[in-house]
Amino acid sequence: MGLVLAAGVSVQFGAAVAVNLMPRTGVMGVVALRLLLAAVVLLAVCRPRLRGHSRADWGTVVVFGLTMAAMNGLFYQSVARIPLGAAVTLEVLGPLTLSVLTSRRAVNLVWAALALAGVVLLSGGGFGDLDPVGVLFAVSAGGMWATYIVFSARTGRRFPQADGLAMAMGVAALAFLPLGIAESGTKLLVPSTIGLGAAVACLSSVLPYTLELLALRRLPAATFAILMSLEPAIAATAGFLVLHQALSTTQALAIALVIAASMGAVRTQVGRAKTGG
Repeated sequence: MGLVLAAGVSVQFGAAVAVNLMPRTGVMGVVALRLLLAAVVLLAVCRPRLRGHSRADWGTVVVFGLTMAAMNGLFYQSVARIPLGAAVTLEVLGPLTLSVLTSRRAVNLVWAALALAGVVLLSGGGFGDLDPVGVLFAVSAGGMWATYIVFSARTGRRFPQADGLAMAMGVAALAFLPLGIAESGTKLLVPSTIGLGAAVACLSSVLPYTLELLALRRLPAATFAILMSLEPAIAATAGFLVLHQALSTTQALAIALVIAASMGAVRTQVGRAKTGG
């Protein structure tokens, strides 16, 4: 559990640093730097064996890498437009929706209603204070987040240590680099920008993804999801401390409702599994 919580703190504070980097490189440039530098570090440290893997192994790695690329791109487009805490709150709806839809228990309708109440509060009745495009990007990133959890677990089971993660990060970097170059060009080569990009890569990719992959080998997926439900609160704290994005009382209540709904839905799944329901 400590691994998951440490990963959450790292990734959200890394996202806060990334927001400060965006004026220099643009959103695509930040994502490209993050993925490329993270891939370089992971491949250098892990030095994964490229031969001897099955077609299914490679398929898992490629899908995992493309999922990471999409998740990062969509999320960073979101935080460029709306506050970090709000973006992560909307993003967590992806795993929450999946949990509710895959359960047949009526109590999950309560959790869905609670999450909906949180989103309505956050939107102020119509997202009047939030960029609707940013909201759409955040919700889309949530779908990729749910997919990421599934393929992170599969990759961890198929490859030793963090080898699969390193290879998937290489796939993500290759997929996104052309987009970053097209938007930012030579801005990506400025030494100070590379330094900040390396910090974002370590905080938001290398450290948290490695910790999460290791945690998923030790924790049931349901327990992992409960801990991931705390991400909106961590993000709101990072947004306040680093970006000075203060929350109103209503916004704080909205985030709390979504966290409670997510944790409740996952706990319901755990109870169902234990009773064989």
